[in-house]
Amino acid sequence: MGNIRRENQVVPFVQSDALLQSVLDHAATGMVLLSAEGRLLYANPAFAALLGFSGTEISRLSLSDLAPDDALSAAAVQFERLRVGKINALEVECQYRHRDGQLIWVRLSASVLQPDGDGTPTHYFLQLSDIDQQKRDEAARAYNEARWINALEAAGQGVWDHDIRKDKMFYSRHWRQMRGYRDDEEVDDALEVWLARLHPEDRARIRAVVKKQDSGENGHDALVYREKHRNGHYVWIWSRGRPVEWDENGTPTRTVGIDTDITHIKQIEAELADEKERLRVTLEAIDEGVIATDAKGRITFINDAAERMLAKPADDAVGKPIGTIFDTYAEDGKKTRVQSVLTCLSSGEVCRVDDYSRLLQPDGSMRFLKESASPLFQENGEITGAVVVFRDATATREMHSKLEYSALHDSLTGLPNRLAFEREMQETLELVRDEGRSAALCLIDLDHFKQVNDNAGHMAGDRLLKQVADVIRDNCRRNDFSARLGGDEFAVVLKDCGEKPARRVANAIAKAIGRLNFKHEGETYKVGASVGVAPFDEQSPCADTTYKKADAACYDAKNGGRNRVVVAPFRMTTKSS
Repeated sequence: MGNIRRENQVVPFVQSDALLQSVLDHAATGMVLLSAEGRLLYANPAFAALLGFSGTEISRLSLSDLAPDDALSAAAVQFERLRVGKINALEVECQYRHRDGQLIWVRLSASVLQPDGDGTPTHYFLQLSDIDQQKRDEAARAYNEARWINALEAAGQGVWDHDIRKDKMFYSRHWRQMRGYRDDEEVDDALEVWLARLHPEDRARIRAVVKKQDSGENGHDALVYREKHRNGHYVWIWSRGRPVEWDENGTPTRTVGIDTDITHIKQIEAELADEKERLRVTLEAIDEGVIATDAKGRITFINDAAERMLAKPADDAVGKPIGTIFDTYAEDGKKTRVQSVLTCLSSGEVCRVDDYSRLLQPDGSMRFLKESASPLFQENGEITGAVVVFRDATATREMHSKLEYSALHDSLTGLPNRLAFEREMQETLELVRDEGRSAALCLIDLDHFKQVNDNAGHMAGDRLLKQVADVIRDNCRRNDFSARLGGDEFAVVLKDCGEKPARRVANAIAKAIGRLNFKHEGETYKVGASVGVAPFDEQSPCADTTYKKADAACYDAKNGGRNRVVVAPFRMTTKSS
């Protein structure tokens, strides 16, 4: 229950009406009562929650402390007039600073109470409602509206709005400008008048589409037509619109759209048509293979480069299905690539093959290609065929293969390197998680290798590392993954492997390395291997967890006398037992 603070006494604010006190305490609106001197007498919990004040902080507030945050704002000026007695009430929207420092919007209602009727103020009563989210929403809407208005202006788009019930049209400034009208010039918006301004070849088609659009048959239409400019020439218009309001029967009552002047695009198209013969000559001169087909996939054109790569003369290729001439396959040799052309023809979309395609040559050699297929359209949008462009990427593919191999393999031993090992670890963990398969990791650290490096030199040490790599390969199972992680550290990932087979492989590797007699300049060097083994656990958060367990086991093997195997605990499963 709220209280009034007077001097050092605290007395109930409403002694005679507990219900009113409860209403004030539980009101959703922040309420504050102050004395005529501006001292706080009461503040309800909603006020404290709104501005984030604690009870102690509230007790120290005065009327001056409750002024809006911006002292120069109109709300702050009005509040000051209320405080000095020039007005008796105010209602404004203003910003207050929350206890956490953030400014929030509130609706402030304040009044001076004069219960005795003699004009002498006895109290100030303030109510604060939270309108911060409302203000933020209004600002966001205003920002979005301004953004799209500015975007349309900047893009030169003409906006039209058709009120179908009243048969009235609204045209924006840019709509008028692209047709040569002044910004304030009246435009006869009758349908027949507008249709009369269209090119005769476009008029019937556009009339039919507009009828469908107004009936809602086409939910969203894009039209391209020619309309007469005020200066007498025709401009090409690309118009896009859709219904935005409907009556109770679902019939559109309002459509809105934008028009774009594409005259310059149509001029370019005309110029491109004039260049067709020169482009054909260019196609014959380039190194990339080009094949054109009709809508049914029959070859209509093949350039010289394609003839050379496919070993097929144009006379034998033209008129035949592309699949009988351009017979390429994926790198695995299983999937024909002609499907990309058929997909292009059916979908009307560009189909690019991201990887390499294989092409078998008449002499039995293999050529690797990069290819893509693009649809050809008539002016009315109908697909008339496709163009396949391909280039000989055999050398590039071989270079990429070499680079990829180098990036994933240790140059000294030929084993996969740490990057390849980390990928294998992640893939193995996913198999364990997704399929419930068992797996284990062996970490191998050579014993006494430093002595070889120090006494025989690094070149001798490198030769020893190659021998160790061969030993590890020879003692792994066929599907095990061995890698050199760096220095004298190696690893083996064992899939579909429980504790016993993992221990067998680890012991075999350790014993084989221990049997090595490395000779250099008449000296024989003996090395050993400390091996740590750990299982992959489907509950492990990441592959690094398995690595750390195997590393800890390897460390125990080192500390336990070297040249031995330590196996971390395995959790028994059906597949690992």
